[in-house]
Amino acid sequence: MKLVNVTNSYKQLVNKQLENTDAYFVKVYSAGNTTVVYTEAAQHAEILIVNKKRAVRKTEINEILTYVLKRIPKEKYDREQISIIELKDVIEISIPMTSSLVES
Repeated sequence: MKLVNVTNSYKQLVNKQLENTDAYFVKVYSAGNTTVVYTEAAQHAEILIVNKKRAVRKTEINEILTYVLKRIPKEKYDREQISIIELKDVIEISIPMTSSLVES
């Protein structure tokens, strides 16, 4: 599966996410009929996977999660805390971020 960054084609969605949520970073990717919206905030990251033509496959979920987790430093999340909600044509993955260490 190849994810193509199509964020520039979703300027209104990105602006709404940045204005109305605690997200400070939003990217939109496409893999054919599958759209992936990745948002990152101070305490969590969210991945929304949408395919209105068919159900999203488990392999796609795993590939997308792996792709995103490669871009987040390993010390910022606990893989055991990641939650996945699966609906008919929408998958939501929530990645809680660990709090940063306070310097003394």
